Amino acid sequence: MKLERLLSIIIILLNRRKVQAKDLAEQFEVSIRTIYRDIDSINAAGIPIVTYQGTNGGIGLSEGYRLDRNLLTNDELATIVTALRSISTSYGKEQNQRLVEKINSVVLPAHEEEFQHKTNRVLIDYSPWEGIERLRPKLQLLDEAIDSSILVYFTYSNAEGEVSQRIVEPHMLMLKGRQWYLQAYCLEKKEFRLFKLKRMKGLEVDRERNFIRRDPATQKHVEGKRKFKPSDVPEVVFQFQDEARHLAEEWFGIEELLPVEDGSWLVKKAYPENEWLYSFILSLGHHVEVLEPQHLREIIASRAEKIAIIYKNDKAT
Repeated sequence: MKLERLLSIIIILLNRRKVQAKDLAEQFEVSIRTIYRDIDSINAAGIPIVTYQGTNGGIGLSEGYRLDRNLLTNDELATIVTALRSISTSYGKEQNQRLVEKINSVVLPAHEEEFQHKTNRVLIDYSPWEGIERLRPKLQLLDEAIDSSILVYFTYSNAEGEVSQRIVEPHMLMLKGRQWYLQAYCLEKKEFRLFKLKRMKGLEVDRERNFIRRDPATQKHVEGKRKFKPSDVPEVVFQFQDEARHLAEEWFGIEELLPVEDGSWLVKKAYPENEWLYSFILSLGHHVEVLEPQHLREIIASRAEKIAIIYKNDKAT
């Protein structure tokens, strides 16, 4: 990701007088144009970088400039390392590991043992239980498209099963609820949208068509929230039998459970009513019952009956 690459470039320039832009591009597997955009970002952050012309030219820090080592404390460096290791559980890139090694190298030997202890106290594992390997090629392709500001084409199936062809300007990869999304400006809808990577097919990039990144303030769909009418978000009352209390605790949290005299537990939660809600309720199994609203009870009962009919049919040959 861009942040890790920028930090890596800064550390490289601190340790080397000059470096070629093409060498940085090869090291980070991006275009030379992307490297120069990164240099502009670093300059804008107040770290002066100059370009030396000629045979022995290259990119380097302004003469006499030094980054104060106290700018980042060991605790802050440890936080960066922890974040990089956590990101790598789902978004593994060689650059992440190289940056971790470079940060480790600037820690004084006297503090090394304490620093390693701090970086190994917490690991946030973002990886799903399965399926990440199939997503890695998409992540890599989209990461390249975002870095190079090139258009992306794909076939998309939305939550309602509608299939469409999309051409988008990719802006950001987002991990939300253990699912990867692409935040992009859709040329057809003329607005920012979130696209779940698992619903993309035939993903391609157009290296001949570049776009100018849009103002982040226009990215209205950054959180992926849809607007629902109050009538479309009913309060659902679940009743869990005592033997299924662990399911209620796992999905809703202990604080949300309300005890009932017969030993069961109630949970009240407002949800947008859609296919996801129906599937979620059915996935909870026979130890939970929807008490309200009545129309939702009827929908779940109807679907459960259809499932029962399927499994009652003897298809053995």
